Amino acid sequence: MNLSSLKPPAGQKHRKKRIGRGMGSGRGKTSTRGSKGARSISGYSIMRGFEGGQMPLHRRLPKRGFTNIFKKHYSIVNLKDLEKLPGDTFTVDSLIELGIINKLGDGLKVLGSGEITRKIDIEAHIFSKTASAKIEQAGGQARVIGAAAA
Repeated sequence: MNLSSLKPPAGQKHRKKRIGRGMGSGRGKTSTRGSKGARSISGYSIMRGFEGGQMPLHRRLPKRGFTNIFKKHYSIVNLKDLEKLPGDTFTVDSLIELGIINKLGDGLKVLGSGEITRKIDIEAHIFSKTASAKIEQAGGQARVIGAAAA
């Protein structure tokens, strides 16, 4: 016995099925696709969710709600996050540099979660009532910037 006499087990190796090579190949004319129907056509690809002609699940289920295209997406900062930061004056640009907010979106909103013990000055597009009250109570100043002051 030597390496040249080694063979794979019976049935492990298969010949590649050569499709579309004429009548002499044994798979001529329709090239194993059958006749007629969507799958026999060139360029056929099944669409996502296709259930063989049955009404797909995403169309059988009822629709609920809607998407408000006018919704504002604000970047949010809490007072507890501002308490941890060095410095006492914060703007949108300084908060982006410090890595507190990634993307500004429609503006910056300051929320009143947490406590603030020192005087800070902050500029934002919107302040919650509790946030502005806590900032002013600590001796700081909450300035509203931009057109989103409503």
